[in-house]
Amino acid sequence: MQDRDLNEYSPSASSTSKHLSCSHQLCDLGTSCQNPKQPCPYTMDYYTENTSSSGLLVEDILHLISGGDNALKNSVQASVIIGCGMKQSGGYLDGVAPDGLIGLGLGEISVPSLLAKAGLIRNSFSMCFDKDDSGRIFFGDQGPATQQSTSFLASNGKYITYIIGVETCCIGSSCLKQTSFKAIVDSGSSFTFLPKEVYETIAAEFDRQVNDTITSFEGYPWKYCYKSSSQRLPKLPSVKLMFPQNNSVVVNNPVFVIYGTQGVTGFCLAIQPADGDIGTIGQNFMTGYRVVFDRENLKLGWSHSNCEFFLLSSFHISPPLGRLHNGNGQDLNDGTKSPLTPGPGTPSNPLPANQEQSSPGGHAVGPAVAGRAPSKPSTASTQLISSRSSSLKLLPFLLLLRLLVSAS
Repeated sequence: MQDRDLNEYSPSASSTSKHLSCSHQLCDLGTSCQNPKQPCPYTMDYYTENTSSSGLLVEDILHLISGGDNALKNSVQASVIIGCGMKQSGGYLDGVAPDGLIGLGLGEISVPSLLAKAGLIRNSFSMCFDKDDSGRIFFGDQGPATQQSTSFLASNGKYITYIIGVETCCIGSSCLKQTSFKAIVDSGSSFTFLPKEVYETIAAEFDRQVNDTITSFEGYPWKYCYKSSSQRLPKLPSVKLMFPQNNSVVVNNPVFVIYGTQGVTGFCLAIQPADGDIGTIGQNFMTGYRVVFDRENLKLGWSHSNCEFFLLSSFHISPPLGRLHNGNGQDLNDGTKSPLTPGPGTPSNPLPANQEQSSPGGHAVGPAVAGRAPSKPSTASTQLISSRSSSLKLLPFLLLLRLLVSAS
């Protein structure tokens, strides 16, 4: 499968793009609009103080390429809904800010939900983050038979996001008591957040096993940072999460490395305490794995993966089955710029002046974070659909390089 150089997507340059109206059934903020014909707004609030991103929802056509040797021949078109960013606040005013938003959660507005409902894929997708900060996303992938897995957990009887339960955490050969916790698996969060007591136990044991001098680096948010005694990263204790039925994952990338002009100057344990009882498993804990979000069977799967090899592999997916609980969940794409101007004849911009406004029942999501499932398969052949993603150093950006939006 060959890479292709793609241009930045501009809704105004696309002949098939149209704003989602406030009257649309998938517009959560429709009740806040003054006119039902206005473009539907979205707003995402973040744990970082006074930080938010907002914009308008756009519907357009994606040209999707299937995995395998005949990828360019086996392409389909699919209508999806994405968010195009317009306003940023707080921490996003000082650096990289989201271009927009692509839904990967359990809500029926998310891209996997829309593709599965159209009968194009199984109701599942996988992601692979490589050590060079690149990655892949495959829609329809349910993973290999040899993968490990754990079930998603319901919240108040509903599956609203990807919550899993960790039984024990191990640092090196020491498996620690009272380190069980629940966490949201969030591909849109760069780093990992653990409940405070679990975080303190893990960090203290990690610090005990590290031989380098603890220090602080200006501008970095982590408490446990160390000066490196050489220009290379020292041997570090492993971090392992244990799940039910003896499943486990060894974290390949638990630290953030700090470089100077002469090489490595230090590193930080890239974990922070969460505000509440539920943690967030971020992208740094997924590095080196093919992570499967199996929404049909309500489980998370994982297996070691060379993302380049994974991209070149061929998969065959059978037709979609079953139904899924309704829910809401979206992952953010972190980019640099993508202004959106409503087309001629559309009503005025309905975005709230207060950028901290969120949808009814909404909640803040982690930094750099960010349905009705298929009834029957369509006549289109069900297949695995892939895209390539790229990640910025601090804020992972799921750039859909293989999902070509129709433009004229």
